[in-house]
Amino acid sequence: MDNSSSGSLGPGGLDLTQIFFKPISNASPPSLTKSHNKISVIGAGNVGMAIAQTILTQDLTDELVIVDNKPDKLRGEMLDLQHAAAFLPRVKINSSVEYSVTAGSDLCIVTAGARQIADESRLNLLQRNLALFQGIIPVLASYSPETILIIVSNPVDVLTYIAWKLSGFPSNRIIGSGTNLDSSRFRFLLADHLQVNAQDVQACIVGEHGDSSVALWSSISVGGVPVLSFLEKQQIAYEKETLENIHKKVIDSAYEVINLKGYTSWAIGYSVASLARSIIRDQRKIHPVSVLATGFYGIGDDVEVFLSLPAQLGRGGVLGVTNVHMNQEEEERFRDSAKTILEVQTQLGI
Repeated sequence: MDNSSSGSLGPGGLDLTQIFFKPISNASPPSLTKSHNKISVIGAGNVGMAIAQTILTQDLTDELVIVDNKPDKLRGEMLDLQHAAAFLPRVKINSSVEYSVTAGSDLCIVTAGARQIADESRLNLLQRNLALFQGIIPVLASYSPETILIIVSNPVDVLTYIAWKLSGFPSNRIIGSGTNLDSSRFRFLLADHLQVNAQDVQACIVGEHGDSSVALWSSISVGGVPVLSFLEKQQIAYEKETLENIHKKVIDSAYEVINLKGYTSWAIGYSVASLARSIIRDQRKIHPVSVLATGFYGIGDDVEVFLSLPAQLGRGGVLGVTNVHMNQEEEERFRDSAKTILEVQTQLGI
Protein backbone atom coordinates (compact mmCIF):
# COMPACT_ATOMS: atom_id res chain seq x y z
CA MET A 1 0.00 0.00 0.00
CA ASP A 2 1.32 3.41 -0.98
CA ASN A 3 1.13 5.78 2.01
CA SER A 4 2.54 8.74 0.10
CA SER A 5 0.29 11.62 -0.85
CA SER A 6 0.49 14.47 -3.32
CA GLY A 7 -1.24 17.72 -4.07
CA SER A 8 -2.75 16.36 -7.30
CA LEU A 9 -6.47 16.26 -7.80
CA GLY A 10 -7.10 12.90 -9.49
CA PRO A 11 -4.82 10.88 -11.81
CA GLY A 12 -2.72 13.24 -13.87
CA GLY A 13 -4.66 16.07 -12.31
CA LEU A 14 -3.73 19.59 -11.36
CA ASP A 15 -0.88 19.94 -8.86
CA LEU A 16 -2.66 22.00 -6.21
CA THR A 17 0.51 22.61 -4.19
CA GLN A 18 1.93 24.57 -7.11
CA ILE A 19 -1.23 26.68 -7.50
CA PHE A 20 -2.48 27.09 -3.95
CA PHE A 21 0.85 28.13 -2.44
CA LYS A 22 3.35 30.65 -3.73
CA PRO A 23 6.93 30.24 -2.48
CA ILE A 24 8.60 33.17 -0.75
CA SER A 25 11.82 34.58 -2.15
CA ASN A 26 15.31 33.61 -0.95
CA ALA A 27 14.14 30.23 0.41
CA SER A 28 16.39 27.24 1.04
CA PRO A 29 15.48 23.54 1.15
CA PRO A 30 14.60 22.09 4.59
CA SER A 31 17.34 20.44 6.62
CA LEU A 32 17.24 16.69 7.22
CA THR A 33 14.97 15.77 10.10
CA LYS A 34 16.27 13.99 13.17
CA SER A 35 14.63 12.03 15.97
CA HIS A 36 15.67 14.34 18.83
CA ASN A 37 13.95 17.74 18.92
CA LYS A 38 15.36 20.73 20.77
CA ILE A 39 13.58 24.03 21.31
CA SER A 40 15.20 27.09 22.89
CA VAL A 41 13.21 29.98 24.36
CA ILE A 42 15.09 33.25 24.72
CA GLY A 43 13.65 35.34 27.54
CA ALA A 44 12.19 34.03 30.81
CA GLY A 45 9.61 36.78 31.23
CA ASN A 46 5.86 36.29 31.35
CA VAL A 47 5.58 35.62 27.61
CA GLY A 48 8.62 33.34 27.40
CA MET A 49 7.50 31.22 30.34
CA ALA A 50 3.93 30.96 29.05
CA ILE A 51 5.33 29.67 25.75
CA ALA A 52 7.72 27.26 27.52
CA GLN A 53 4.96 25.91 29.77
CA THR A 54 2.59 25.38 26.83
CA ILE A 55 5.28 23.62 24.79
CA LEU A 56 5.92 21.28 27.73
CA THR A 57 2.29 20.41 28.37
CA GLN A 58 1.72 19.75 24.66
CA ASP A 59 4.72 17.39 24.45
CA LEU A 60 6.35 19.19 21.53
CA THR A 61 10.01 18.64 22.30
CA ASP A 62 12.57 16.27 23.81
CA GLU A 63 14.72 19.10 25.16
CA LEU A 64 13.69 22.57 26.26
CA VAL A 65 16.26 25.30 26.88
CA ILE A 66 15.53 28.67 28.48
CA VAL A 67 17.99 31.57 28.27
CA ASP A 68 17.78 34.83 30.21
CA ASN A 69 20.17 37.42 31.65
CA LYS A 70 18.74 37.16 35.18
CA PRO A 71 20.39 34.03 36.66
CA ASP A 72 18.34 33.74 39.86
CA LYS A 73 14.96 34.13 38.19
CA LEU A 74 16.08 31.83 35.40
CA ARG A 75 17.13 29.05 37.75
CA GLY A 76 13.95 29.47 39.76
CA GLU A 77 11.79 29.12 36.65
CA MET A 78 13.75 26.06 35.50
CA LEU A 79 13.48 24.34 38.89
CA ASP A 80 9.77 25.13 39.09
CA LEU A 81 9.23 23.40 35.74
CA GLN A 82 11.53 20.48 36.58
CA HIS A 83 9.58 19.85 39.79
CA ALA A 84 6.53 19.15 37.61
CA ALA A 85 8.36 16.27 35.88
CA ALA A 86 6.01 13.65 37.33
CA PHE A 87 3.05 15.36 35.66
CA LEU A 88 4.67 16.01 32.28
CA PRO A 89 5.99 13.97 29.36
CA ARG A 90 9.69 13.14 29.75
CA VAL A 91 11.57 16.28 28.70
CA LYS A 92 15.07 17.47 29.46
CA ILE A 93 14.83 21.03 30.78
CA ASN A 94 17.92 23.20 30.93
CA SER A 95 18.68 26.89 31.42
CA SER A 96 21.64 29.22 31.25
CA VAL A 97 22.69 32.82 30.87
CA GLU A 98 25.10 31.58 28.17
CA TYR A 99 23.85 31.06 24.61
CA SER A 100 26.08 28.01 24.11
CA VAL A 101 23.33 25.95 25.78
CA THR A 102 21.15 26.53 22.70
CA ALA A 103 23.58 24.74 20.35
CA GLY A 104 21.86 22.43 17.88
CA SER A 105 18.34 23.82 18.41
CA ASP A 106 15.68 22.92 15.85
CA LEU A 107 13.69 25.98 16.85
CA CYS A 108 14.69 29.18 18.64
CA ILE A 109 11.86 31.34 19.98
CA VAL A 110 12.90 34.90 20.83
CA THR A 111 10.72 36.70 23.38
CA ALA A 112 13.42 38.85 24.96
CA GLY A 113 12.72 42.54 24.89
CA ALA A 114 11.41 45.54 26.72
CA ARG A 115 7.88 45.02 28.00
CA GLN A 116 5.14 47.01 26.32
CA ILE A 117 3.68 49.49 28.78
CA ALA A 118 0.12 50.80 28.90
CA ASP A 119 -0.89 52.87 25.85
CA GLU A 120 2.51 52.38 24.20
CA SER A 121 2.33 51.40 20.53
CA ARG A 122 4.34 48.37 19.44
CA LEU A 123 6.41 50.49 17.06
CA ASN A 124 7.64 52.67 19.94
CA LEU A 125 9.38 49.62 21.39
CA LEU A 126 11.73 49.36 18.42
CA GLN A 127 14.70 51.41 19.55
CA ARG A 128 14.75 49.71 22.94
CA ASN A 129 14.86 46.28 21.33
CA LEU A 130 17.18 46.85 18.37
CA ALA A 131 20.40 46.88 20.43
CA LEU A 132 19.21 43.82 22.32
CA PHE A 133 18.74 41.84 19.10
CA GLN A 134 22.21 42.76 17.90
CA GLY A 135 23.54 40.85 20.91
CA ILE A 136 21.18 37.86 20.56
CA ILE A 137 20.51 36.92 16.93
CA PRO A 138 24.06 36.51 15.53
CA VAL A 139 25.01 34.36 18.54
CA LEU A 140 21.94 32.12 18.14
CA ALA A 141 22.71 31.75 14.43
CA SER A 142 26.31 30.73 15.14
CA TYR A 143 25.33 28.01 17.66
CA SER A 144 22.39 26.69 15.61
CA PRO A 145 23.07 27.46 11.93
CA GLU A 146 20.20 25.22 10.74
CA THR A 147 17.59 26.45 13.22
CA ILE A 148 14.29 28.14 12.49
CA LEU A 149 13.78 31.46 14.28
CA ILE A 150 10.39 32.53 15.62
CA ILE A 151 10.38 36.17 16.70
CA VAL A 152 7.77 37.15 19.30
CA SER A 153 9.26 40.38 20.67
CA ASN A 154 7.51 43.60 19.61
CA PRO A 155 7.31 45.38 17.26
CA VAL A 156 7.37 41.91 15.79
CA ASP A 157 7.36 42.73 12.05
CA VAL A 158 10.33 45.09 12.20
CA LEU A 159 12.22 42.86 14.64
CA THR A 160 11.65 39.86 12.35
CA TYR A 161 13.21 41.88 9.53
CA ILE A 162 16.11 42.78 11.83
CA ALA A 163 16.55 39.11 12.81
CA TRP A 164 16.63 38.14 9.13
CA LYS A 165 19.35 40.69 8.41
CA LEU A 166 21.40 39.86 11.52
CA SER A 167 21.17 36.08 11.14
CA GLY A 168 21.95 35.80 7.44
CA PHE A 169 19.36 33.01 7.25
CA PRO A 170 17.20 32.37 4.17
CA SER A 171 13.80 34.02 4.57
CA ASN A 172 11.86 30.76 5.02
CA ARG A 173 13.67 30.16 8.33
CA ILE A 174 12.66 33.51 9.83
CA ILE A 175 9.08 33.75 11.10
CA GLY A 176 7.38 36.44 13.16
CA SER A 177 4.46 35.47 15.42
CA GLY A 178 2.66 38.27 13.56
CA THR A 179 -1.13 38.21 13.44
CA ASN A 180 -1.55 34.56 14.47
CA LEU A 181 -2.93 35.75 17.82
CA ASP A 182 -4.79 38.71 16.28
CA SER A 183 -6.59 36.25 14.00
CA SER A 184 -7.48 34.07 16.99
CA ARG A 185 -8.94 37.11 18.76
CA PHE A 186 -10.79 37.96 15.54
CA ARG A 187 -12.29 34.47 15.34
CA PHE A 188 -13.31 34.61 19.01
CA LEU A 189 -15.08 37.96 18.61
CA LEU A 190 -16.84 36.85 15.42
CA ALA A 191 -17.92 33.59 17.06
CA ASP A 192 -19.20 35.52 20.06
CA HIS A 193 -21.10 37.87 17.76
CA LEU A 194 -22.59 35.00 15.72
CA GLN A 195 -23.10 32.67 18.72
CA VAL A 196 -21.06 29.80 17.25
CA ASN A 197 -17.92 27.86 18.23
CA ALA A 198 -14.73 29.78 17.40
CA GLN A 199 -13.21 26.63 15.87
CA ASP A 200 -15.95 26.73 13.20
CA VAL A 201 -15.02 30.29 12.23
CA GLN A 202 -12.37 30.83 9.56
CA ALA A 203 -11.14 34.42 9.49
CA CYS A 204 -7.81 36.08 8.92
CA ILE A 205 -6.03 39.30 9.81
CA VAL A 206 -2.97 40.23 7.73
CA GLY A 207 -0.44 43.04 7.54
CA GLU A 208 1.20 44.64 10.55
CA HIS A 209 0.76 43.15 14.00
CA GLY A 210 -0.56 46.44 15.26
CA ASP A 211 -2.77 49.40 14.51
CA SER A 212 -2.52 49.13 10.70
CA SER A 213 -3.52 45.46 10.53
CA VAL A 214 -6.01 44.43 7.83
CA ALA A 215 -9.11 42.32 8.48
CA LEU A 216 -9.92 40.17 5.45
CA TRP A 217 -13.71 40.35 5.62
CA SER A 218 -14.01 38.54 2.30
CA SER A 219 -12.28 35.50 3.84
CA ILE A 220 -14.72 34.97 6.73
CA SER A 221 -16.60 31.69 6.70
CA VAL A 222 -18.60 29.79 9.30
CA GLY A 223 -18.81 26.04 8.87
CA GLY A 224 -17.46 26.46 5.35
CA VAL A 225 -20.09 29.06 4.37
CA PRO A 226 -18.62 32.42 3.20
CA VAL A 227 -20.46 34.90 5.42
CA LEU A 228 -20.53 38.13 3.39
CA SER A 229 -21.36 36.50 0.05
CA PHE A 230 -24.08 34.48 1.79
CA LEU A 231 -25.64 37.64 3.20
CA GLU A 232 -25.49 39.32 -0.23
CA LYS A 233 -27.13 36.35 -1.96
CA GLN A 234 -29.88 36.35 0.67
CA GLN A 235 -30.17 40.12 0.26
CA ILE A 236 -29.54 40.58 3.97
CA ALA A 237 -28.11 43.99 4.81
CA TYR A 238 -25.15 44.28 7.15
CA GLU A 239 -23.47 47.31 8.65
CA LYS A 240 -19.85 47.81 7.65
CA GLU A 241 -19.47 49.85 10.83
CA THR A 242 -20.26 46.72 12.86
CA LEU A 243 -17.46 44.86 11.09
CA GLU A 244 -15.00 47.70 11.67
CA ASN A 245 -15.92 47.80 15.36
CA ILE A 246 -15.06 44.09 15.67
CA HIS A 247 -11.68 44.75 14.02
CA LYS A 248 -11.07 47.68 16.37
CA LYS A 249 -11.75 45.39 19.34
CA VAL A 250 -9.07 43.02 17.99
CA ILE A 251 -6.55 45.86 17.82
CA ASP A 252 -7.48 47.09 21.30
CA SER A 253 -7.47 43.60 22.88
CA ALA A 254 -3.79 43.55 23.80
CA TYR A 255 -3.94 47.08 25.23
CA GLU A 256 -6.97 46.11 27.32
CA VAL A 257 -5.23 43.04 28.77
CA ILE A 258 -2.08 45.07 29.49
CA ASN A 259 -4.13 47.76 31.25
CA LEU A 260 -5.92 45.13 33.34
CA LYS A 261 -3.14 42.71 34.32
CA GLY A 262 0.04 44.50 33.25
CA TYR A 263 1.07 42.14 30.43
CA THR A 264 -0.22 39.49 28.02
CA SER A 265 0.93 35.89 28.39
CA TRP A 266 -1.47 32.95 28.11
CA ALA A 267 -2.93 33.64 24.67
CA ILE A 268 0.48 34.35 23.12
CA GLY A 269 1.77 31.19 24.82
CA TYR A 270 -0.83 29.06 23.08
CA SER A 271 -0.39 30.98 19.83
CA VAL A 272 3.38 30.44 19.59
CA ALA A 273 3.08 26.82 20.75
CA SER A 274 0.72 26.24 17.82
CA LEU A 275 3.42 27.58 15.46
CA ALA A 276 6.03 25.37 17.12
CA ARG A 277 3.79 22.32 16.71
CA SER A 278 3.23 22.98 13.01
CA ILE A 279 6.99 23.31 12.44
CA ILE A 280 8.37 20.56 14.68
CA ARG A 281 5.68 18.03 13.72
CA ASP A 282 5.74 19.09 10.03
CA GLN A 283 1.98 19.57 10.16
CA ARG A 284 1.88 21.96 7.18
CA LYS A 285 -0.87 23.98 8.79
CA ILE A 286 -1.68 27.49 7.63
CA HIS A 287 -1.03 30.33 10.07
CA PRO A 288 -1.14 34.10 9.54
CA VAL A 289 2.47 34.91 10.48
CA SER A 290 5.01 37.56 9.58
CA VAL A 291 6.99 36.50 6.49
CA LEU A 292 9.05 38.24 3.83
CA ALA A 293 6.29 39.86 1.76
CA THR A 294 8.44 40.83 -1.23
CA GLY A 295 6.38 40.50 -4.42
CA PHE A 296 3.04 39.88 -2.71
CA TYR A 297 -0.12 41.97 -3.27
CA GLY A 298 1.58 44.94 -4.85
CA ILE A 299 4.69 44.94 -2.62
CA GLY A 300 7.60 45.62 -4.98
CA ASP A 301 10.13 42.93 -5.88
CA ASP A 302 12.87 45.19 -4.47
CA VAL A 303 11.04 45.96 -1.21
CA GLU A 304 12.14 44.02 1.86
CA VAL A 305 9.44 44.03 4.48
CA PHE A 306 7.97 41.41 6.81
CA LEU A 307 4.20 41.36 7.14
CA SER A 308 1.66 38.73 8.14
CA LEU A 309 0.15 36.57 5.44
CA PRO A 310 -1.46 33.12 5.72
CA ALA A 311 1.58 30.83 5.42
CA GLN A 312 1.97 27.07 5.40
CA LEU A 313 4.43 26.00 8.10
CA GLY A 314 6.41 22.77 8.35
CA ARG A 315 9.85 21.35 9.06
CA GLY A 316 11.37 23.69 6.49
CA GLY A 317 9.82 26.76 8.11
CA VAL A 318 7.67 28.74 5.67
CA LEU A 319 6.73 26.29 2.92
CA GLY A 320 4.57 28.73 0.97
CA VAL A 321 2.08 31.56 1.23
CA THR A 322 -1.60 31.00 0.48
CA ASN A 323 -2.92 32.89 -2.52
CA VAL A 324 -5.72 34.36 -0.45
CA HIS A 325 -8.20 36.63 -2.21
CA MET A 326 -8.06 40.31 -1.31
CA ASN A 327 -10.43 42.88 -2.73
CA GLN A 328 -9.09 46.24 -3.88
CA GLU A 329 -9.68 47.97 -0.54
CA GLU A 330 -7.95 45.17 1.37
CA GLU A 331 -4.94 45.25 -0.97
CA GLU A 332 -4.65 49.02 -0.53
CA ARG A 333 -4.78 48.65 3.24
CA PHE A 334 -2.18 45.89 3.09
CA ARG A 335 0.17 48.15 1.11
CA ASP A 336 -0.47 50.97 3.60
CA SER A 337 0.48 48.56 6.37
CA ALA A 338 3.74 47.87 4.51
CA LYS A 339 4.43 51.61 4.27
CA THR A 340 3.96 51.94 8.03
CA ILE A 341 6.64 49.31 8.64
CA LEU A 342 8.99 50.63 5.95
CA GLU A 343 8.92 54.14 7.42
CA VAL A 344 10.34 52.72 10.63
CA GLN A 345 12.86 50.42 8.90
CA THR A 346 14.41 53.34 7.00
CA GLN A 347 15.59 54.72 10.36
CA LEU A 348 17.39 51.50 11.37
CA GLY A 349 20.52 51.79 9.25
CA ILE A 350 20.99 48.03 8.77
